[in-house]
Amino acid sequence: MITIRKKIKYFSTSLVLVLMATFSFAQTPNWQGAQWIWQQEEGPSNTWMSFRKTININEVPNKVEAFISVDSKFWLWINGEMVLFEGGLSRGPSQAGNWDRKNKITPANSWYETVNIQPYLKKGENTIAILVWYWGRETHKGTHIDSKKGGLLFSANIGKQKLVSDASWKAKQHPAYDNTIPPASDAVVQYCVKFDAQKAMNDWSDKAWYTAGFSDKNWPKAIEKGMAGTAPWYNLEPNIVPHLINHGLQDYANSADLKLPYISKGETIKCKLPFNKQITPYLEIEAKAGDTIFITTDNRLNRINATYITKEGTQSFESFSWMNGHELRYTIPKGVKVKALKYRWMTVGEMAGTFEVDDAFYNRLWSMGNNTLFVCARDNFMDCPDRERALWIGDVADQTGYIFYSMDNAGRQLLKKAILQTLAFNENGVIGALGPLRVRELVAQSLQFIAQCVWPYYLNTGDKETLAKVYPYMYNYLALFPMKENGLPEYRKGKSPDAWDWVDWGVKNTIDSEPIQAAFYYLALEEAKKMAEVLGKQDDIKWYINRMQTMKPAFDKAYWKNGFYSTNAETLKDDRANAIAIVSGIAKPEYYNQIVDNVLIPNKFSSPHFEWIAEEAMCIAGRHKESLQRMKDQYQSQVDKKEMTTLYEMFPNGGSYNHAWNAPNTILSKYIAGVVPTKVAWSEYEIMPKLMHIKSLKETIPTVKGDVKVDIKVEESSFFMSLVSPENTVAHVGIPKNAKEIKEVWVNEQLVWKNGKTIKDTKNFEYNQESVDYLKFKVHSGNWNIRAVYK
Repeated sequence: MITIRKKIKYFSTSLVLVLMATFSFAQTPNWQGAQWIWQQEEGPSNTWMSFRKTININEVPNKVEAFISVDSKFWLWINGEMVLFEGGLSRGPSQAGNWDRKNKITPANSWYETVNIQPYLKKGENTIAILVWYWGRETHKGTHIDSKKGGLLFSANIGKQKLVSDASWKAKQHPAYDNTIPPASDAVVQYCVKFDAQKAMNDWSDKAWYTAGFSDKNWPKAIEKGMAGTAPWYNLEPNIVPHLINHGLQDYANSADLKLPYISKGETIKCKLPFNKQITPYLEIEAKAGDTIFITTDNRLNRINATYITKEGTQSFESFSWMNGHELRYTIPKGVKVKALKYRWMTVGEMAGTFEVDDAFYNRLWSMGNNTLFVCARDNFMDCPDRERALWIGDVADQTGYIFYSMDNAGRQLLKKAILQTLAFNENGVIGALGPLRVRELVAQSLQFIAQCVWPYYLNTGDKETLAKVYPYMYNYLALFPMKENGLPEYRKGKSPDAWDWVDWGVKNTIDSEPIQAAFYYLALEEAKKMAEVLGKQDDIKWYINRMQTMKPAFDKAYWKNGFYSTNAETLKDDRANAIAIVSGIAKPEYYNQIVDNVLIPNKFSSPHFEWIAEEAMCIAGRHKESLQRMKDQYQSQVDKKEMTTLYEMFPNGGSYNHAWNAPNTILSKYIAGVVPTKVAWSEYEIMPKLMHIKSLKETIPTVKGDVKVDIKVEESSFFMSLVSPENTVAHVGIPKNAKEIKEVWVNEQLVWKNGKTIKDTKNFEYNQESVDYLKFKVHSGNWNIRAVYK
């Protein structure tokens, strides 16, 4: 069939490794002389390995960068000062060879970090200390590819001195960490921590070990395991995501109520976080030797906890295996003097986006969505931070909608990593919905990934290089769908070894899968066509257009049931199927209101994974008021739970209480505030607010061009907008008519428009056009205060 010919257009057996090589993100630094080092044993799993190297420096140069690669995580000190708290990533930037599925061997290249160490160096003797945590396992959720060997690779040029990892380093398995404890879960690769301070090496995690004159004289030498590029670590690829932001040790929200210091009575102490965060817990105590302290969170799905066994005297401890929740719970034995309880919060970038309206419900909902996004981001975007930490690409597509309204460059780079990594582990043309370790095909998620992740990434960033790398995978996946005689693609259940014919949770026996998959396929064709246009793929453009032109009438013929889309009008009236029909563009606009009235208002069958698509469909149909009401109906019970700061996996609650696929923020930002890019990389964007009952709105959008800041106030006779538009941007601003007639428009205190005519030409602020709903102006970079007066 035609799809067989198309399938091999971009790939053949001889080309696979060549294309995989394009996932190398930058030129590899000079690793000459550097050896992977470890102890004699290859692991074992859950090993915490301590490395030390002392060097003498004659002069500290102006710039010193260290390149570090590990399996799996590392913490770096120089001269007793923390340089980097938690470096490294779950392994697997790209394939290094063919999978051996039978023996569960996945050859994968390794990430490396670039760390500026110059500020920590001094003339004379310098000691570098690195703690490496080797996980040594994989899970069926597939976010980490185990090399099956612990290892550290280090290289730095310090002026003319070359410092590399080799047998001259000292290496010792940290005796305080118990690596005999069982895994925390079969779905979470990280382990809990059990730390016996009586076996500690002068508190390795504290500066005290250095200042006390610690000696590594009796430590064994590191064992060299192979040069850079050797198996099982293979080639080194740079981590493109900025280091996690270390917010430092912080007091708990109820710290004053804890009345520190105090003598424990043996109870469990509940320490509240400001909101649901990823944290590492910390304590300072005075105790006798052998007491056991247990630390966990209030989260019933939390799999990570910490056990600390005390030594004699004053001591401090921080568990480096992160956990999350709304409160930390320390169970401290009777008689222990508790001097401090704190936590460390680490984030992918800053919470750069803001949203504030005068309706408390939507204000709080946006905040809960934002918190959910951040607690579901670290080594990768994940579906939840507690139960499995898995990179489901459908969840990432949901997150993509509001990443660009909430996160700064670090979030954009983490999304780029998710895209590149997912496609580097493509197999036989299949885009796996769970990666990188497994190509588990969930067809709807793979199609959603193309349309609602890859294209929006390019639109928001302008990263054409990445688009060019991943585009062939988009085309080849879409070519796997043969067309039937009725003009629609065959329903694909997935043909990967562990494919799953899944579309959504939600209310049982309500899902109408066939039209959902067809509409997602249509949307993926549309967005892939845009990619082809950017890349000049003329033959591909024609192929997409032909399929879309065939599908559109066929979709109506197959599924339109005089008021809504369905495969069976008697049994299925699915909000998800009808919503994606509108969002994809395959539905006729003249059907929109019927769909909203007949399905999207009365039927709320979706889970949060599909809910935002239903709300988007209502906005596309011009039914913003109804969209806001549906959003309120679905999320009201969660917003009313004042103890909650993140959003559930299910409606009204259930599953994890911090699940990534909640995306009401996308609707509030894109359709209510009305701020959306219209050209690549925010070179042009529009502000077309549909505030409905909302009278004031303030939003900051962290774009690649800089922050867009919008502040709107609506009064009975006036409309006010303050806009900060970054350099090299053009904004198309719509002043809403609100069913009234606009009399005057003032810009920066100058009258520029009155009674349908331009009064004064203002530099960089031009009248554009008038529509039924808006008076539109073209606005260049700068600070603008706009006031419209209604008649």
